[in-house]
Amino acid sequence: MNTSGSKSRLAEINVTPLVDVMLVLLIVFMVSAPLMQQGIEVALPKVATQAMTTEETSIMLGIKKSGELSWDGKSIGWAQLKERLKSTSQGKNTQVVVQADAAVEYGVVARAMGLVKAAGISRVGLATSPSEE
Repeated sequence: MNTSGSKSRLAEINVTPLVDVMLVLLIVFMVSAPLMQQGIEVALPKVATQAMTTEETSIMLGIKKSGELSWDGKSIGWAQLKERLKSTSQGKNTQVVVQADAAVEYGVVARAMGLVKAAGISRVGLATSPSEE
């Protein structure tokens, strides 16, 4: 019932609260994203190589400076490593990439690679960082 003298109200959506909420969510996700990364801090040796391309299942085995092990970013012990390698070796095209800290003793890396080979996984690689040269 619109009379000629009265003004009708237009229904408009106020987007200011929506923009405020979106900006707050953006800030929350930006701050929390780096905290959600798991794994161990490893200082990889720097070598001039080509980038690795994988079409098969790739498992990251990390070795920290202190000798701690990680399996795809989750800490494990040497006994658990043997069990996981045996269960993983059943799959075809499995590759293990060893990410050892540059300060890790050679014997620790050799022991880990020996366990990988003993489990029947023949594809073993070493992760490095790109050289600055």
